[in-house]
Amino acid sequence: MWKRLLICLALLGVLLALPLLLRPAAPAGAAAAPAGRDRLVIITAHNKAIRDEYEHAFRRYYLERTGRDIELDFRTPGGTSDIVRYIADRFKAEFRRYCESHPDRIAWSEEIAGAVFNPRTDTDPEVSDEARRARRLFLESDVGIDIDLFAGGGTFDHARQAAAGFAVDGGVARRHPEYLRPESIPASFGGDALYDPQGRYYGVVLSTFGICANQDRIAELPDPRPPETWADLGDPRFFNLIAVADPSKSGSANKCFEIVLQQCMSEAGSPEAGWAPGLNLIKRIFANTRNVADAASGAVREVSAGNAAAGMAIDTYGFSEIAWIKQQNDGRSWLNYVTPRGGTAVSADPVQLLRGAPNRAAAEIFIDFLLSEEGQKLHVYKVGAPGGPVKRALNRPAIRRELYAESSRPYRFEPDYNPYRSGADFVYHAAWTARYYNLLRVLIKCIALDPHPELQQAWQAIIAAGGPDKVPQAMAAFNALPFDYAGAAEAAEALRVTPENPPAAVAAALRGWSEFARRQYLEAARLAQEGK
Repeated sequence: MWKRLLICLALLGVLLALPLLLRPAAPAGAAAAPAGRDRLVIITAHNKAIRDEYEHAFRRYYLERTGRDIELDFRTPGGTSDIVRYIADRFKAEFRRYCESHPDRIAWSEEIAGAVFNPRTDTDPEVSDEARRARRLFLESDVGIDIDLFAGGGTFDHARQAAAGFAVDGGVARRHPEYLRPESIPASFGGDALYDPQGRYYGVVLSTFGICANQDRIAELPDPRPPETWADLGDPRFFNLIAVADPSKSGSANKCFEIVLQQCMSEAGSPEAGWAPGLNLIKRIFANTRNVADAASGAVREVSAGNAAAGMAIDTYGFSEIAWIKQQNDGRSWLNYVTPRGGTAVSADPVQLLRGAPNRAAAEIFIDFLLSEEGQKLHVYKVGAPGGPVKRALNRPAIRRELYAESSRPYRFEPDYNPYRSGADFVYHAAWTARYYNLLRVLIKCIALDPHPELQQAWQAIIAAGGPDKVPQAMAAFNALPFDYAGAAEAAEALRVTPENPPAAVAAALRGWSEFARRQYLEAARLAQEGK
């Protein structure tokens, strides 16, 4: 009887396994699109509202132009910094596999891994011929990572992706040169590029950086003046009342701090003279900070909820939160958004075509859609407006100037808001800080986030002693920096992992900056308590 039972169970197991054994294999990374439907894979940090509106509008756009349906497969592994790391890791693994199977085989090594995606390899005389050959092989290849597009983030990260070789020409200049006319999408604005001349990324919407304030919380303060400048966020009257995002996790937050630094450099007359005032303003803002959010949207929510009185904000997050409050509150909002005087830079939020895109034709149509009037209206129009979103307003300023014409005014989510006007008084100088963009986020983490308790303790002691002017020695200790602008190039190089500078050496450098800042804050607190 036991033998018969075992035989029956074995037969049952075979029957259950047959469907799995006979099922066709799916492409790596995700299931295939349903029969008769094309597919597009997009890696992005965009929220669900944006993804849903994209899918609804693009499927209609795609059907009208190709006669076919399409599925949008969104991959959302985290914020922009997480996405950039993911893309780099995937390309490294895929190119290594490609090298090992290539007829003209290249032996994989740490040198090859460090050089193949580094644009310096093309000109660095110390790089070996084998490393240069590996980079040429990559740039001439169609190695891909089973992802078509990278959408969202900032131009800094997209430019780095392009320089590494991860992105290729999306072809807009060839298919739609009219989109890239200066009167439609200018090549740059306020010193910042809006698209890559080689077509490796295109700005889709514009972003400005400003201040959101909870009017009810501000009204409760002894000094109820709302903040209007970046310097206001570092004022002692806002101690423990500011919300910001972590620049080591949020690319947009880091861009905002870069703008703060650049404004101080402009006001001081040079990057050398403005380096210390800018970084020390950033330190005071963090010293006033009650909440440090992981994402830029989180800082706005903290202010909206009343957990903070004011904070740094990207326009789209500020406007979206204001719109939501008005919906829930009979048209009244306790939150407002202002662009700081002389400190509002305009930056693009791009899309780029990745090397080896498995669905390149569909990806190019998607890029065309985003830059077309249909795609632009989707971002800047209100729900229910002709061509606008279906369920939720995206509250994202269009990059095409045509959408700010008077004829579009009744349909825009903020009829009077035009980022081309808001950012007209600020000029971004890439030569001053662009090469230190990554250094800036790491440095802020080391001097403001890691020693945050000591930073706040020192600032609180200085405020209690009567303010910075009353305790000049304490402020001198508080303002000390691990290096000046002249030392920034060497500091940036210390972050680069090379055979001569292993990860342990990089970690030691960061530890040294953090410990320096911690000692200075403890000394500042002691001096302030002594009234010095």
